[in-house]
Amino acid sequence: MTPTDSKVESAGEGLDFAFRHCEALVREGDPDRYLATLFAPAAFRPHLFALAAFSLTIARVRDAASNPIAGEIRLQWWRDALQGEARGDVKSNPVAAALDDAIVARRLGRQPFVDLIDARVFDLYDDPMPRVNDLEGYCGETASALIRLGGLILSDGAEPGGAAAAGHAGVAYGVTGLLRTLPWHARNGQVYLPAELLRQNGVTREDVVTGRGGPGLVRTCAELRALARRHLDAYRLARDTIAPAARPAFLPIALVEGYLSAMDRTSDDPLNTMIELPRWRKVWRLWRTARRG
Repeated sequence: MTPTDSKVESAGEGLDFAFRHCEALVREGDPDRYLATLFAPAAFRPHLFALAAFSLTIARVRDAASNPIAGEIRLQWWRDALQGEARGDVKSNPVAAALDDAIVARRLGRQPFVDLIDARVFDLYDDPMPRVNDLEGYCGETASALIRLGGLILSDGAEPGGAAAAGHAGVAYGVTGLLRTLPWHARNGQVYLPAELLRQNGVTREDVVTGRGGPGLVRTCAELRALARRHLDAYRLARDTIAPAARPAFLPIALVEGYLSAMDRTSDDPLNTMIELPRWRKVWRLWRTARRG
């Protein structure tokens, strides 16, 4: 074996480890997206897991950093890594290595990933979301962007269609996810509920982070569930614009209505109720949706 052959084999083994690492990270940290990815064509799954692992990693920066400035530094490292400006061996980070392979192999642009990082700066601070359209914009820049990038991977970088569908799907999925994790975020001092809605319903940020809640918070959550359903309906109307190859990227949306219905049934205590669906029900919903195309 020549030195060149040895380097190629070593790189291949390192990439295999990176993909396995990403898959394990998503399986543990984002089980819904993990299950949905299993219904995508096998050849695309490693890169879809790399995308999801990257998204999960930057979403967790607040938890990993001791303060917002330290979080900003971590996010800047990812910007530099994507743009080829990071110091050291970027590919020693398995998520970065797998993501870089996905970007090159699937002919993706790097700016959408930088934009996704920029959107996550909001997570580092305790400021409440100002208005409803700010919440929609945040979900569009995070959840919708992730769906769009998944569609690009599945289409090998070609236009996957369904830009409006991805926009509405991401807002429906993102708002639902933020409502599901409201108890956890509140305990950590984060308020994604729009301040304008809280004011209209007589709720303060302190009511949320101290666990007081009350009828005003119940009304706010009900209004946000209605918002998620409006975007879910708009997504359904736009589904025909999605290229067939890109449709697996939208599979997680199949779980949204189930989560919203569960919230409807337990809406009286949103700060102390973590919403979850049985695994078998998730798999069944995803299988049925994937089978219908």
